[in-house]
This record gives sequence, C-alpha cells and structure tokens, in this order.
Amino acid sequence: MERLGWSADDPAVREAVPTAARGHNLVAVSPPAPVYAVPALAGLLSRLGDGRRALLLAPAAQLQEWGGQAHALAAESGLRIQVAHGTARAMRRLRSEGVDLLVTTPDTALALHRRSALGIDAIVGVLLAWPEGWEDEASLAPLMQDLPKETQRIVVTAAPTRAADLVERYARRALTLGDEAEASAQEPAGPVRTVGVSWERRAAALADLIELLDPASVAVWTVDRGHHDAIGRAIALADPDIHLVTGDSPKAALVVAFDPPGPARLRQLLSAGEVALLAPPDTTMYLERIAAPRRPFRLPGLLDAVTTAAGARRAAIVRALEAGPPERALLTLAPLFERHDPAAVAAALYELWTTAGASVPAPVPDIPATARVYVGVGKKDGATVNDLVAILTKEVRIERGRIGRVELRDAFALVEIPAQEAERVATALNGMTIRRKRVTARVDGGAARPARSPRPARRS
Repeated sequence: MERLGWSADDPAVREAVPTAARGHNLVAVSPPAPVYAVPALAGLLSRLGDGRRALLLAPAAQLQEWGGQAHALAAESGLRIQVAHGTARAMRRLRSEGVDLLVTTPDTALALHRRSALGIDAIVGVLLAWPEGWEDEASLAPLMQDLPKETQRIVVTAAPTRAADLVERYARRALTLGDEAEASAQEPAGPVRTVGVSWERRAAALADLIELLDPASVAVWTVDRGHHDAIGRAIALADPDIHLVTGDSPKAALVVAFDPPGPARLRQLLSAGEVALLAPPDTTMYLERIAAPRRPFRLPGLLDAVTTAAGARRAAIVRALEAGPPERALLTLAPLFERHDPAAVAAALYELWTTAGASVPAPVPDIPATARVYVGVGKKDGATVNDLVAILTKEVRIERGRIGRVELRDAFALVEIPAQEAERVATALNGMTIRRKRVTARVDGGAARPARSPRPARRS
C-alpha cells in the first residue's frame, strides 16, 4: 500500500485495513471507483492463502480494473488471482491450480457454484462492489445463502441508503466507514467537463483530451499512484507544464480528475483551475450528485472516423460534378432513369464504387447445420420443455430463436441448436441443476443436418 502511495495515517487505512484483516463485516462508503476500496481489499487479501479463498463480485465493466488493483496489492505475496469473465478458464484453474481470489460477476460465480467448482466451504470472505448499481441481484441470493455463516462480508457502496436492504440481509452488524450524510448535505459543485470513457481507456482518453484542448498547463489528479506508470506512457510527463499529483492539486489551466473525486476533493480541484472528470459509465449517477453544472465533452471515436471518410467521398463526388457534365455516364444511365428512381440508381452506383476491388465473399447458406445436445434429465424427473429453454436462455445465454426442436423423453432430452455452438452449450450445461437434479450433457452422436427454420420450442 505504501508503494501505491497510501499512508498509515490515512483514516481509511487506519480503520478499514485492521477491520477487514480481522475478518469482521464491513461497509465502506466511497466514490464508485475500485481505487477507494484498496484498504478494505488489502485487509481481505491478508487473510488468504493456505486453502483460504475469497470472492470479489463486481459489475462486468469493472472486472479488469478490480483485477489490476488486486494484482498491484498482491504482487509480492504469492497469492493467485483470477479475473473471470466466463466460466471455462476459471473452472479449470479452480480445479487444477487453485485460486486465492476470484474476481467475477455474481452470475459467473453462481454458475461456477452450481458446477461444484467454486469450493464454497473454503471461502472466508466476499467483497460486494457497489451492488446498488447491479442490474439484477437474483444471482446473489442463492450464492450468499450457501456461504458459511462465518464468511466475512465486505460491502463497498457509493449510496448506502440504496444498498441498505442488501447490507441488512448479508452483512448485519457491519462496521460502516465513510459519511454519506455529510456528502449528501453539500450542494453540487461546478462547473465541470465530463468525459465518458471506459475504465480501461482512461489513460488513452487523458492523452486525447490534453491534445484536443491544448491547455497552457495541466494537473492530473489520482487517488493513489497505481495508474501513474500507465499515465506516464500515455502523456509526456517530462513536460514541465504537466503535473501528476495525488494530494491537493496545484494551480493549472486544466485539472483532470483521473479517478472520480469525493465532494470535498472536487471543491479543492475547482479552486485550482478548470476541471475535467473522466467518467466511466457506472460513475455517472454519482457524478450527477456531486457535480453541477456538467458539460459533456466527447472525444473523437469510431463515429468521427466514419463521418470523416463519408465526407471525403462526398467531396470527391462534388469535385467530379464541378468538373463538368459527365456526358458518357449520362448516356449510359439515361435508360435507367426512365425505369427507376434516379436516387436509387445513384445509391446503387455508390455501392458499386465503394466496394470496387473488394473480394466477393463465398456464398453462405441461409440455414446453418444443427446438432443435438443430450441432456440427462427427463419427464420422470419432473422436467419440462420450458425448464430446458429457460436454462438455455438465462444461464447458457443462447438466443431463444436459435433453439430448435426439444425432444423430452422419460430419462433424457435432446435439444437441437446450431452445430457451431453445440460443444459450448454441452460444456455449459454439464453440472447444472434442473429440477434439483445435477445433469450431464454432451453433443449427441450423428452427423449434423440442415436446420429447420427457427421456431418456438415445443413439446415432442
């Protein structure tokens, strides 16, 4: 933590680290950025190893950022950290190499638990990251109820009133650190610029912002030094007019908050100069509470590149028109203008122009081949076609229209799906529970055959 710029005198360090390290439940109130949870995460990491494991459940968009924070803290500890965007790699590592901290979403954690890969009895702590912003908490309940009662629960939240019900259910008698009431009592401060950007692209966006605005001087503020190397690679820190700070910002023509600031910190930044906030999508609601007025600033992106290319093509057409009437083209096209709308003729010519020289793709059949997946649950288990369709759409994430015929028999079921997805679906289903029965699944033998038109699943 000292290497990242944290001090033992910091109130968050002084209170959160020992509380988390002793295994007590904890609610930490902070702005919605993983960097603010470093003290609580450090205390949790100190309890891991020797067969003790922890879960860190966060929104999908934040997984890489959380993984980076955990790796930075555990760099010299030997702890094994796995960021899981899906189940396949995480399942293999959990069963073979072992994992001390699993960083994933509630949905993925529940899927791993249902396949008996999570090792629920070895989990000594769970950190829930800003659950008030989760779209669906349905996956959390079955996971939390199977955890041992003594499992530590740490909730990191930017809106404790909205997370109060969850805290009451899963982290009762938790110590609460941070004062949301004080932050809510303050009026929003501003004006500020806001720059929408993903967590992973903040350093690149910072460089683009400085290049576009070209301020006379810049101060870049961060909570700690965790991202300073990435920022240094993105911008010229050797420039005497650019300062990278973690405490109070010096005076500057532009002050960029790399991390979302707290209300008091935002006021200090505003006193130093014009402020721009890098705003990942899940920080928007928080920034609306603390900052006003806000002036969104859009960085150039893919849309701008496409728009520029389209403008260049229009300019080429205008130059051709200004050069004089294209008599030869008009003689060729005149009969078409009599039978078709001239605008449609022009559009067809434009398509031919822009695709000229492009290779013609090989014809793709309209109807892909299908395969059948064997699922070891049937009528005698009380299963229905609706049960199978529900688990395929909700758990395996396959579109309903891609599910073909479902043959439900006494002891098993056969499900038709596109052949290219059969292996993935069978692997995902294997070990899941349907009607309280853990099922086996595999790709059924036999050659693939042309699929019928997609239709709603029905009983055989």
